[in-house]
Amino acid sequence: MNATPHDIAPDPVQSAPTGRTACVIGAGFGGLALAIRLQSAGVATTVIESRDKPGGRAYVFEREGFTFDAGPTVITDPDCLRELWALSGHDMAADVDLMKVMPFYRLTWPDGTQFDYSNDEEQLFDEIARINPTDVAGYQRFLKYSAEVYEEGYVKLGHVPFLDFKSMLKAAPALARKQAWRSVYSMVSHFIEDEKLREAFSFHTLLVGGSPMKTSAIYALIHKLEKDGGVWWARGGTNQLIAGMARHFERLGGTVRLGDPVVQVHTLGTVATEVETKSGFRQRFDAVASNADIMHSYKDLLSGNGRGASYAKKLARKKFSPSLFVVHFGLEGSFPHIPHHMILFGPRYKGLVDDIYKHGVLPADFSVYLHHPSVTDPSVAPEGKSTFYALVPVAHAGKLAVDWEETGPLLEKRVLDEVGRRLDIPDIHERIVTKFHYSPRDFSQDLNAHLGSAFSLEPLLTQSAWFRGHNRDDVIGNFFLVGAGTHPGAGIPGVVGSAKATAGLMIEDLVGATHA
Repeated sequence: MNATPHDIAPDPVQSAPTGRTACVIGAGFGGLALAIRLQSAGVATTVIESRDKPGGRAYVFEREGFTFDAGPTVITDPDCLRELWALSGHDMAADVDLMKVMPFYRLTWPDGTQFDYSNDEEQLFDEIARINPTDVAGYQRFLKYSAEVYEEGYVKLGHVPFLDFKSMLKAAPALARKQAWRSVYSMVSHFIEDEKLREAFSFHTLLVGGSPMKTSAIYALIHKLEKDGGVWWARGGTNQLIAGMARHFERLGGTVRLGDPVVQVHTLGTVATEVETKSGFRQRFDAVASNADIMHSYKDLLSGNGRGASYAKKLARKKFSPSLFVVHFGLEGSFPHIPHHMILFGPRYKGLVDDIYKHGVLPADFSVYLHHPSVTDPSVAPEGKSTFYALVPVAHAGKLAVDWEETGPLLEKRVLDEVGRRLDIPDIHERIVTKFHYSPRDFSQDLNAHLGSAFSLEPLLTQSAWFRGHNRDDVIGNFFLVGAGTHPGAGIPGVVGSAKATAGLMIEDLVGATHA
């Protein structure tokens, strides 16, 4: 179906139409952010989405009055989102109601230790001191380091495209000074002694698909990002942030085409010419950007051009992030003592991570990220009931080849048993109103995710910046990438940053440098 743009006159701040056209394949966070930037610059933009509603990985399920966000569920750096509205003189608050989440996360361990993680400095110092008083000073040194890599890795480089190796060499000295070759866990351990606190300040890489033991220490910037910008929730769910972005894009005159997968990006030599969908829709565009899975973009969508096959072969040799197993469930009753976000650490940390990233086995133990949005926003559950999801990282299909039809229900029960045991809900199964799980197979089928990866390319130093998919293709000059597979990587700030980098290139090509 073809969505009809809202009948709203363009704001005077919005750029006048340029006569140039662009297509964005995929209506995830990255695709919508790019589309808003292009439309705001006067480029007539069409977003084509294969599913029945926008969102991509931020899809939404509605079951028996419960709202279940597929993810992501943690909103950080809200200013990078507000900027998308400000480009045309609008205010994001008119479309999206952001709510503060405190604490950011409650972390718990099997021995009963609990740690509330937030940006309330005095409270955070108290939490650290309760576990290990000598680590308060170490944390302060870590915070200083986090601020330094935030400045280098996010402020200076997070929205800059790396199109050639020279740009990488230019950035290398600053990254070397920050010991970017070390892992986040190694760097945290340099400052912090207690093992539980090391876990508390290094787990964030798992939320963008990276192992704390392998992901570059540059990713310690996430701590600074959260400290300065806070952690937020969109009233009604992350899906309402997506809906607000789509509504704003249409307000600007953009077109959204839903439920019609792109099957081919047609090319003539080194130029992308037309986009064709499953329904037979076929249209010429001046530029094409893909927010689809990076392997799918090259192997399938560019299969008619030799570039597609050659780069897909190169991508196949790279390391992809793990997948996820997510149990969505609605419970009878309210649980005000269970915060919005929790990490239920298991008995192992490094060993568990190695099982997922290295060995590709389904461990007997696991750590759980528990999401309980109805404690912040009761609108996502029927009255007197609660919405949850429990997420465990699992190896991708290239390492873990299991039949998820058979394994899924067994793992679902184990996850629910663990949540019930750890949070003292002994009758958790009796309280369930509705439930379903989402497995690596679903990531592959619904999102064309290579190997069922939930975060695209693994965020290793050797797969970052220039070593990642380029924001503009090296051969097909008017074919662009946006989203987790390109610079800077996964997570809402990451893919919104990729949209800024890619939009700068596209607008300069289509409109001119003065409009970029």
